[in-house]
Amino acid sequence: MSEQVLPLAAGRRAAFSWRRLFEREDVFSWTLMALPLIFLVVVLGYPFVYGIWLSLQDRPVAKAGTFVGLANFARDLDDPVFWRVAFNTFFYTGVATLLKMVGGFGLALVMNQTFPMKNLVRALMLLPFIVPTVLSTIAFMWILDPSFSVFNRVLISTGLVEPPGPSWLGNPTLAMASVIVINTWRGLPFYGITLLAGLQTIPPELYEAATIDGATAPQRFWHVTLPLMMPVVYIVTLFSVIFTFSDFQLIYVLTHGGPANATHLFATYAFDIAMGAGQFGLGASIALFILPALALLLIALARYMRSN
Repeated sequence: MSEQVLPLAAGRRAAFSWRRLFEREDVFSWTLMALPLIFLVVVLGYPFVYGIWLSLQDRPVAKAGTFVGLANFARDLDDPVFWRVAFNTFFYTGVATLLKMVGGFGLALVMNQTFPMKNLVRALMLLPFIVPTVLSTIAFMWILDPSFSVFNRVLISTGLVEPPGPSWLGNPTLAMASVIVINTWRGLPFYGITLLAGLQTIPPELYEAATIDGATAPQRFWHVTLPLMMPVVYIVTLFSVIFTFSDFQLIYVLTHGGPANATHLFATYAFDIAMGAGQFGLGASIALFILPALALLLIALARYMRSN
């Protein structure tokens, strides 16, 4: 009988040890994260490693690749179009992020007020963000069409321009301005809703104390709202920079990188080289330049936000 009791007691001790193990917060947390981490390694890790391997090859379409080392990267750096694309990407990301930050903050401040049908207005504010990018981009193609542009009709009717009006997507400067405005329109709800959530966590007592001390509305914003909102602004700006820097659908559908490479970004240019020209290795090397460029941009942004 004692031989039967001992295994049972040992089993209980083993079960008890497993229970104690999973009661530890760090073990339980890593257990919950295990499946998502495995998913990310499988879904993202393999394409990333394969992309690095492709970038080290001369790999035309339908042909075996030849190992060339860093020759593709050297070829990119000698390409004037590549540097134009790099400038476009940083300019597009910087201006669009700044506009979304300012506009989103203003939108959040307005949405934080009390007015009739506030909940309906908040729901409608999400429409630009939830509409599929391709559908909204095609709609903007019609809006900016040289022959049927709504903007051109308004400008012509007011006498500000001569018929037929400017070619919004045919002029390099106007094309870049157009895609920045459209990206800002799509990103404003993300900024607005996220910053609105942050605004609602600020205690009203702080505004009451500042008002009693004689602070005006701008002073309350600069000395109460903005300092308390900086962590939220920092996080939402990081997300916005990542999404904008790697933007593909909007640019590719609206301008295809034109005119004359004026709106090409890293993502669209890499796709054109890989799929359009059939140079998989060269296209992969261009795509990999997104990582160090984006890392430098995020590090600079992080240092700037923390210093302020």
